[in-house]
Amino acid sequence: MTEVRNVIIIGSGPAGWTAGIYTGRADLHPLLFAGETWEGDQKQRFAKKLWGGQLMNTTEIENYPGFPKDLGQKLIETMRDQAVEFGCEVVMARVTEVNLIEHPFRVTALGKDYLAKVVIVSTGARPKMLQVKGENEWFGVTPGISSCATCDGFSYRGGHVAVIGGGDTAMEEALFLTHHAQKVTVIHRRDQLRASKIMQERARRNPKIEFIWNSAVTQISGNTHFQGLHLKNTKTSQERDFAVDGVFLGIGHTPNTDLFKDRLALDANGYIITDPRMQTNIPGVFACGDCVDHLYRQAITAAGMGCIAAIEAERRLVEYNETSSSQAGI
Repeated sequence: MTEVRNVIIIGSGPAGWTAGIYTGRADLHPLLFAGETWEGDQKQRFAKKLWGGQLMNTTEIENYPGFPKDLGQKLIETMRDQAVEFGCEVVMARVTEVNLIEHPFRVTALGKDYLAKVVIVSTGARPKMLQVKGENEWFGVTPGISSCATCDGFSYRGGHVAVIGGGDTAMEEALFLTHHAQKVTVIHRRDQLRASKIMQERARRNPKIEFIWNSAVTQISGNTHFQGLHLKNTKTSQERDFAVDGVFLGIGHTPNTDLFKDRLALDANGYIITDPRMQTNIPGVFACGDCVDHLYRQAITAAGMGCIAAIEAERRLVEYNETSSSQAGI
């Protein structure tokens, strides 16, 4: 007979590990599915870790309280060790199926079913990529490619950076980067921006921001060190190299919620809809972190949401156990 766990956590970024810490300290013996381990050969210079969320592929973290300057991987591993110390059981596997209709809920990984009274979803999001040569190698490397100006902009203080995109996300990234970089070049494949009027005006008024129009990135350049971009004019097909100290992708993010389509309520962009207590449309299923948050996308906000989800999950379990005892005539 399959054991019914109190809590199953899906995802191993800051939200997931924080939920693991809190539910572990509450003696709920949580089970956390961390995801798969590596993409590519571990010996390769640019091998990527798939578990642990986006921080695992971020070189330096400078804005997480208590960690003034640390590696993203080290921060996540510290969270993991703390969660394990409090009794969080970890399975290094990707969840392939969920059944959130019947209770207890069923989660499938490695061909095995696991049951839980409460599920916390913290599957995060992934940046939309350009799909060009050199992008995978330099993504998450400093200097190199980032998708978060708030996270990595400080590393380029006094430098020249490029922002790819023409929507509100790109303008927000560019404007934030002017606080650190000496020069910000926005590269857009069209001759006009898609951003809202107010964001366009703010960017155009900023003396540190310039624009390159009708240009697409065709390659990320670098050998032993990052060099910049190779651009192609979308109208004339003329190509050229463009040297910058770093690149920021401003073309948006995709939440890792494919597993929950037709199972949980999602917004138009695929993010899980929750109330302020991180409760989804299904009682007993909570969601937290970047699979919910499309505004801030910070490690600290994800951790805070993981804390809320864990506390609310504990309260839900109290209600569940009281109801079960009452129905059993205890």
